[in-house]
Amino acid sequence: MAWLALSAVCILWGITYLGIRLALDAFGPFYLMAIRFLLSGGILLIGARLLGAHIPRGRNLWLTSALGIVTIGMGTGTLVVVEQWMPTGLAALFISMQPFWMVTVDWVLPRGHRPQAKTLRGLLIGLAGVAVLVAPAVLHEGWHGGIFLGFLLLQLGVIGWVVGALLQKRLHTEAHPVVIGAVQQLATGFFFLFPAMAWEPVPHAIGPRAIGGLLYLVLFGSILGYSAFSYALHKLPPAIVSIYTFVNPMVAVFLGWLLFREHFGHRELTAMSFIFIGVALVRRGTDKPAPALVTNAVKIND
Repeated sequence: MAWLALSAVCILWGITYLGIRLALDAFGPFYLMAIRFLLSGGILLIGARLLGAHIPRGRNLWLTSALGIVTIGMGTGTLVVVEQWMPTGLAALFISMQPFWMVTVDWVLPRGHRPQAKTLRGLLIGLAGVAVLVAPAVLHEGWHGGIFLGFLLLQLGVIGWVVGALLQKRLHTEAHPVVIGAVQQLATGFFFLFPAMAWEPVPHAIGPRAIGGLLYLVLFGSILGYSAFSYALHKLPPAIVSIYTFVNPMVAVFLGWLLFREHFGHRELTAMSFIFIGVALVRRGTDKPAPALVTNAVKIND
């Protein structure tokens, strides 16, 4: 069952990139974030309440909510914004750099862990892969082009995801990880509701593609995907569970090519190989497994 759950995470979270792309047909980025996480967080919290699970209160509730806004709001929010102009497969490859930032941020935070030489070599190899993707776009579009801007925004989102996850790991709470994720999703939904109502037009003429994308994000991306992730993490070593960071981009790249005819050639394949080799070296060179994220990203989740 644990391996089945991990397989579900690898597939379900890889498809979330497609779900976001479809939902953006009718929903603005802020409305999409608000509706998705209000629904998923509300459903999960109602279920947790009916099952008698412990719900954070007081200071723990506010800190968990704030960290959720940092983690999901920045991590998934930047992805939703960037997918308005960037191919889904390319966005997934940029987000696959998450393990690099996990090691770097964990090193910088108080009582962090200094990376080994093997880890630093992995970082350099991964950066070489990114350079293969970004450098031609910069030469063609300039420093203000869409690909480079999307890359910067996605790295900012990944940093927020990692910082929020590591700080949440240090927050003592009796709540189950699923409940923590539910609180964070609901808080993120409320956070994005206000800028959505202030700056974006109310969604109208919503077609079946957008409805299908939204339902997938709520049911399979947030609720089922996250539950499967939590179960797999509980039963399997974190180093094993982390293979989803390799599989998600491949799923996103394949679907982007299949459904939207997004370009994927030798340069993209070379960059993917460099990034994946770098991620593998970072995983092997880490003193202890990097703390697993407790929320969904695209998402990071995810």
